Amino acid sequence: MTTPIALPLMHSDNELAAMFATQRKAFAGNPMPPAAQRRQWLASLREALLADQQRLIEAIDADFAGRSADETLLAELLPAVQGIRHAERHLRRWMRPAKRTVGLAFQPASARVLYQPLGVVGIIVPWNYPLFLAIGPLTCALAAGNRVMLKLSESTPATGLALKALLERVFPNDLVNVVLGEVEVGQAFASLPFDHLLFTGATSVGRQVMLAAAQNLTPVTLELGGKSPAIVSASVPLASAAERIAFGKGLNAGQTCVAPDYVLVPRERLGAFCDAYRNAMRRLYPRIADNPDYSAIINPRQLQRLQRLLDDARDKGAQVIDLYPDEPREGRRLPPQLLLEVSDGMLVMQDEIFGPLLPVVPYDSLDGALDYINQRPRPLALYYFGYDRAEQEHVLQHSHSGGVCLNDTLLQVAQDDLPFGGIGPSGMGHYHGHDGFLTFSKAKAVLAKQRLNAARLIYPPYGKALQRLVYKLFIR
Repeated sequence: MTTPIALPLMHSDNELAAMFATQRKAFAGNPMPPAAQRRQWLASLREALLADQQRLIEAIDADFAGRSADETLLAELLPAVQGIRHAERHLRRWMRPAKRTVGLAFQPASARVLYQPLGVVGIIVPWNYPLFLAIGPLTCALAAGNRVMLKLSESTPATGLALKALLERVFPNDLVNVVLGEVEVGQAFASLPFDHLLFTGATSVGRQVMLAAAQNLTPVTLELGGKSPAIVSASVPLASAAERIAFGKGLNAGQTCVAPDYVLVPRERLGAFCDAYRNAMRRLYPRIADNPDYSAIINPRQLQRLQRLLDDARDKGAQVIDLYPDEPREGRRLPPQLLLEVSDGMLVMQDEIFGPLLPVVPYDSLDGALDYINQRPRPLALYYFGYDRAEQEHVLQHSHSGGVCLNDTLLQVAQDDLPFGGIGPSGMGHYHGHDGFLTFSKAKAVLAKQRLNAARLIYPPYGKALQRLVYKLFIR
């Protein structure tokens, strides 16, 4: 049994304010870091992650009391390192001023957009992917030339200490500063007058973060999750669809913001899908209790929350199918389970599940499935399983979500050249790759005129013949 790791006693409001002031002063001394310096920051970060990967894997495993090492490699280190390399390769092009056109009425002049660092960026990191969801936004913020403060989750103290040690070894604290501490520290952190604040976590906490940021008019990017649906079409091979959904739900035991939260299945295929899902899950995870490939629920509080969802669903008439009925329950590894005959009155259909429970909802037509989704808060991800191109396009045109993946799950998040972000209750704003660079940059409009000033022709006093000609030429 692992011994809980206590967070250091930090930080007071005054300490946080002093950290912020140090970074603000450093930014003022270097407000436009050149590309070579930014690329060096990124290279140093990448090399440190590769050097410390085993220490980070062990820290995350300790925090979860059982986190698959391969899942940490595949879902945290791999996308983090690839994201850094993507930024290194494309940074010079991203930084290049963009030429814009000047209307004929305003010639002679030139126009361009300069991408300028915002200043000091705050990043609040969740517990479910404590490495990737720290390094991903940090990469974007550094590529854009900012100073960065990170608040790491109190639920992953071992990872927090390991990542803090790594970043302190790589960067001076006036460039990157890591904050540890309990909930009240996070509340004080969100109240700092950042130039931009990115939060990843629960929708309920996102509202509080946005409220705190509003006091300083701090712009926010919120990555909140929500109930991401998967639609199984009437014609897709069930074995293939079920396997890909099982992968998306089994990874990190469903503790993923873009995990399929519930599945919509044609009514006549309901039983066959459940059988295919059971078979797929048991192929991926032949056993649960002592399987190092299957991750544990992060802490007792989250495990109790998931058990409450199950109990509430049973009490209200749901049929719960345990895919591993003969498995002993050990530690916090919760076996995957299907829920049938669910209704909106059940807690499992109201809030994001964030665990290995999968409600299955029957539908009678594709438009009926889309209506079901569109009548609910807009999700972070939507998954559609079907090879008919016309149906795929119909789903894309008649649904709203932060992102879509056709015929797979989760993998849209790993694409560095696609924006990642929610819509409405699942978040606002986006990052990753070039979109992250833009999020953490000010696109500064620049209009340049030289000696010749044709605008004098429209200066007062008004009523001149040339002015009337301008109106005739350009206002019609």
